[in-house]
Amino acid sequence: MTTVLPDFTAPAAARMIQDFCTERHLFGGAITSTLPIRFQDLSNVRQVPDHQEVFVDPARDESLIIELLDFKHEVGDVGSAAWFLQDLANEQEAEGFTMIEHSGVVEVPGLCYRNMPAVVTTAVGQMAISKGRQRMNAQNIVRLYLANLRLKEVATDVLITAYEPILINPLSESASSVGPGLAVPAAQSGFLSMAEVFKLAVSTFKVNNWSLFHPAALKKCFSGQL
Repeated sequence: MTTVLPDFTAPAAARMIQDFCTERHLFGGAITSTLPIRFQDLSNVRQVPDHQEVFVDPARDESLIIELLDFKHEVGDVGSAAWFLQDLANEQEAEGFTMIEHSGVVEVPGLCYRNMPAVVTTAVGQMAISKGRQRMNAQNIVRLYLANLRLKEVATDVLITAYEPILINPLSESASSVGPGLAVPAAQSGFLSMAEVFKLAVSTFKVNNWSLFHPAALKKCFSGQL
């Protein structure tokens, strides 16, 4: 396990950050990525689908999900993250969805299988969504950061999605833990912003065991049989 310390060579304002980070072992260690230690593994609290790894900071109502999906052949590389973000907004019956920005396609030479590097796109959006099974009158305004890493040689789309609350509805279950109204900026609390947490998770994403993507293993993973 590797612990990453804050960058104390950064400007004075940034040196207030006390968000220590550590490498997380995902999917039985086949994948690793680095996150702040304040993010708890949700599978220690409740059941999580086998194709997902979910980490949460309940004190800030922030979360990050890493999931493995069947490769979407009908979705082109250009704008793929934006497509998945829009699809997520539809799935969660979000209101007021706004696409803030999305990137072009970037190759990731360090994430390569059989000499074919992965490609990645990212997108950022904002929407109003409810927690769990709460009704629409309890919607929070949330900013989402999504990266789509396309592992074509193993027919897998990896999604890394980070949720950052912007405005907490008084009727939301989140209000009891973080309070209603505007969310307190991360830096003000001495933490990395969710944008920085997201960038860290994406930039440190590493596949240690490609056999995770063997067809038999993937079939079990996508069907929840692992």
